[in-house]
Amino acid sequence: MSAEMLTRRQLGSAVAASALPQARRQPNILLIVADDLGYGELGCQGNRQIPTPNIDSIARNGVRFTNGYVTAPVCSPSRAGLMTGRYQTRFGHELNAIGRKNLEPRVGLPLEQTTLAAELKRLGYATGLIGKWHLGGSAAYHPQRRGFDEFYGFLHEGHFYVPPDGKAVVSHLRAKEPPYDDANPILRGREPVIEGEYLTQALTREAVSFIRRQAARPFFLCLAYNAIHSPMQALPEYVRRFEQVGDVHRRVFAAMLASLDDGIASVLATVRELKLDQDTVVFFLSDNGGPTAELTSSNLPLRGGKGQLFEGGIRVPFLMQWKDRLPAGVVFDRPVISLDIFATAIAAAGGRASGDGAHLLPALAAGRAPHESLFWRYNRNGAIRSGNWKLVRQFERGGGEPRWQLFDLAADLSETRDLAADKADVARRLQEEWLAMNAQMKEPLWGRS
Repeated sequence: MSAEMLTRRQLGSAVAASALPQARRQPNILLIVADDLGYGELGCQGNRQIPTPNIDSIARNGVRFTNGYVTAPVCSPSRAGLMTGRYQTRFGHELNAIGRKNLEPRVGLPLEQTTLAAELKRLGYATGLIGKWHLGGSAAYHPQRRGFDEFYGFLHEGHFYVPPDGKAVVSHLRAKEPPYDDANPILRGREPVIEGEYLTQALTREAVSFIRRQAARPFFLCLAYNAIHSPMQALPEYVRRFEQVGDVHRRVFAAMLASLDDGIASVLATVRELKLDQDTVVFFLSDNGGPTAELTSSNLPLRGGKGQLFEGGIRVPFLMQWKDRLPAGVVFDRPVISLDIFATAIAAAGGRASGDGAHLLPALAAGRAPHESLFWRYNRNGAIRSGNWKLVRQFERGGGEPRWQLFDLAADLSETRDLAADKADVARRLQEEWLAMNAQMKEPLWGRS
C-alpha cells in the first residue's frame, strides 16, 4: 500500500471520528498570521537557507496545503476576507489603506460585517487579537468593537520593530521608509503604551500571557505578527546567526524570520505546557505573497509577488494542525482559501457558518477540493481558478493594457505559457464565470492613498 493511500485512509478515519459525539470542550482556535511571507521562505516549503523548525512543526504535526490561497495580494483586503469568511469585494473592502488613509471615517471593515471573533465570542469563546489589525484606524473600527475582548498591537499597515531608545538593535532600511508609527501607536486595548522590546518578541510575550490567562476556557487568539513586513530591522544576536549570508539585506530578512520562528516556538510550547495541544486548532498562513524587491522574499517557484494576482501574490504558506482530529504529516494538494479558516473554526466550535468559505475537514477526509472555483478581483486585476486552470488579467508596469491569460497550473506552476489562444473554449468559459461572480461584487468603498 502506498504512503499516499495510507495517509488518505488515516486522514479519512480521523475526520470521520471527529463527527462522533464528543464530551470534550470546544477546541481553542489559534490563528497565526505572518505578514508578507513569501511562498518559498519556510523550511517545509523548500527553503534551506533560513531554518524555520517551529513553523515547520505545524506542518509536521498536521496538514500542509500546497495550494493554499488568500483572497487578495495585499494586506488589508486579505485580512478582511480572513476575518469575515466572505470575499471582501462583496462588501467593497477591495483596496489597501496606507498611512493616514487608515484614519478616514469610511476606511475600515464595514460595520455590518461580522467577524470571526464576534461569532466565536457568541459561542462562548474568550477572544484576543495580538499584533496587526489594518481593518480601520478610527474608533468605530477598533478590534474591541469587532468581537475581540482583548487587543495589544497597532491599527495601521505596519510598525517599527525598534524600541524608542534603539539600543541593541541593527536596522537596514530602504532609502526612505514610510512613517509607519505616525498616528499609529502601540495600544493595549485603547490606551497607547511605550513598548520596550523588539516588537516580534513583545507580541509573542502578549500571546503567551493571553493563552495562560484564558487556558481554563475555550479561546480564540489571532496572533497577527507584522514580521516580516518592512521596515527591515533585526536584533544583533539574530543577525549574527546568518553571517554566512553575503547580502546584508537578506541577512536582516533571515534574522527577522528566525525571530518570528522563535516566537512561534514559545507560543506552541505554552500550549503544550498547559496540555492544550490536543484541543487546539492551529492555523498558520501569510496574508499575501512576498514583495521580493523590497524584502528579498522568495515566492519560488511561483511567478510574481505581493500586489499581483499571479500565483506569487496570492498562493501562500498555509498550515493547519489539530492533533485531536488530524493525523500528522499530511500534504494536501487541492486548492483551499483563507475563507475556509472562518468556516472551519466555526464548525469546530459547534456553530454554523455562512459565507464563501468551506469546512476543511470533510474536504480533507474525501481528498477533494472544497470549492469548484476560486475568485479574485483587486483594483483592475482579476483571476479565477477552476481545477488546474487559472485565468488571470494582471496589469504590469510598462506593459500596457493587459489581456486575459490562461495557465494550466498542473503543467506550468510558474505561469510561463499562456494557453488562451490554444484553449479558447476554456478561456471563454472561465471569463464568463469570472464575470458572473464579478457581478455579485460591490465597487470599492475607497480609492488608493
